[in-house]
Formats: sequence, C-alpha cells, structure tokens
Amino acid sequence: MTGGAFGTRGPAMPHRPPIERTGHVVVQGLRTRVEVRGDGPPLLLLNGIWGELAAWHRLQPHLPGFRTISFDGPGIGDTEMPPYPMSLPALARFALAVLDAVGESRAHVLGVSFGGVLAQQVATIAPYRVDRLVLVSTTSGLAYLPGQPSALLQLMSPLPTDRSGAAAGRTFGGRIRRDPAVLTRLHLEPPRSVEAYWHRLSALTGWWGMPWSIRRPTLVLTGDDDPIVPAANSRVLASLIPQSRLHVVRGGGHLMLFDSPAEVGPWVAGFLAGAQARGRPDTLAS
Repeated sequence: MTGGAFGTRGPAMPHRPPIERTGHVVVQGLRTRVEVRGDGPPLLLLNGIWGELAAWHRLQPHLPGFRTISFDGPGIGDTEMPPYPMSLPALARFALAVLDAVGESRAHVLGVSFGGVLAQQVATIAPYRVDRLVLVSTTSGLAYLPGQPSALLQLMSPLPTDRSGAAAGRTFGGRIRRDPAVLTRLHLEPPRSVEAYWHRLSALTGWWGMPWSIRRPTLVLTGDDDPIVPAANSRVLASLIPQSRLHVVRGGGHLMLFDSPAEVGPWVAGFLAGAQARGRPDTLAS
C-alpha cells in the first residue's frame, strides 16, 4: 500500500478508511507501517521500546468497541530509519502525525513501558488531542526506582541475549516467569541492527513536560512482579497525575498487557469506556 491507503494527511478526515487495514503511509517523510482495526472511538497504541505493531494482536480482541491505531516506530519493524536520531518530543510529534495520517483529530492513548513515557509526552504537548490515557508498566521519569540490573541488561542489550526458560522469567516476570514459552509469541524482539538500536535509545533523551501537567482521566496499571519497572514507579506516577486511578495486578509482570490480555484487557476497555471500577484487577490466572 502507499500513503493513499489511509487517506491524505490532516486531522478530521471526512471519510474513514476501511476497517482492518494494514499498510504504509508517509509520516514526516518516513515510509511507516500502520494498522487500523475495529470500529468505534479511536485508540492510539504506543508500544515498548522494541515492540512492533504485531505485538498488539493478542490484546486487540479484548478491546471491543474501539478503533485501534498501531504503528512501527521509526527504525522499528517495517518503518524506515529516520535520517537522524529522534528525541522523545520528536517521537511524540511523530505519533500525532500518525493520527493525522489515518484521519483522526483526537484519540484515547494507551502506552506500555517506553510507550507509556511517550504517551505522557503526547498528552503534555497536545492535550487537546487526547481523551483518556492508559499508562501500563511505566514510569513518570521522575524519582525513578530502577529495576533489577540483570533484567535491564537483558532488555537493553544490542546483542543477542538468552530470552528462554528461567532467563526470560527473570527479565520480564509475571506469567513469563511461569510459562517462558509465551515470550516467543509476543513480537518483542530487539532491533534488527545496531543503527536501529542507537536511534531508539536516542528517544530516551529530551523529556520535558511533567506528569502533574496532564489533565486527562488516566489509568495507571502495573504488576507487582515487574523486574524492569517496579510497581513503586507506578504509584509515584499515579500520585503525580491529578485525574488518575491506579490498579496493581497481583502476579503481573512487565508484559502483562501482552502475556495476559484476557485478564488485563477488559480493565483497559472498561476505563476507556468511562466505566467505574467495580473491583480490583488484582490477580492473574495461572
């Protein structure tokens, strides 16, 4: 597909593209892989630091009634490498340009891990384009409590690392600790080149805009078995966002949104639909 697959760029398109389309559009000069699924209020999905859009496929069936918009970030998956490293604010503007490309002027925003930091940046620089915000397994970027060193080294290494068996569980915790084979189905492999690796790490620079400036209803979701971003970080984050709600998932790991979508997804969908929590998503089934 070409850029015309999703329509011309610009907000508030008068006609929506067909449902469930995957293809490429030109976003800020980069040939970008974008996928649109479902119908209903738009929901922009922002993945973790190495995640490709296919990672969302396990979660999307558990988000009925929403038009999900996902994409491979610059230099990730099937999206072109940018000519220069992009800071976090630059990536936030890129995400907003993806919304333009599919004809949406505003959307709910869901970000996981690195994508949660990016989602905060989007909500800070363009609050008028964000409805509700969901931040999963992420941090405020302030008063950060580091994860376990061995887990961080496994996640951030540009070289092939052992992501099987007990090593996978020690890195990601949660269900993967109990069933490491799940990891192979989550489309979360490291970048395919050293250049892509360094470009992606550049996005950890340039943070500006503080969480307390976010004025959108926000769900902060964390697991209590996350070796990469300990749950204390989400408690800090929720305390800084005025209109936030915190849920701690007992037994949930860093990738609980993907490895346990049937348990976690309905809480996300309910919050985005404006439902009041009727309990706590505090236990994942074994």
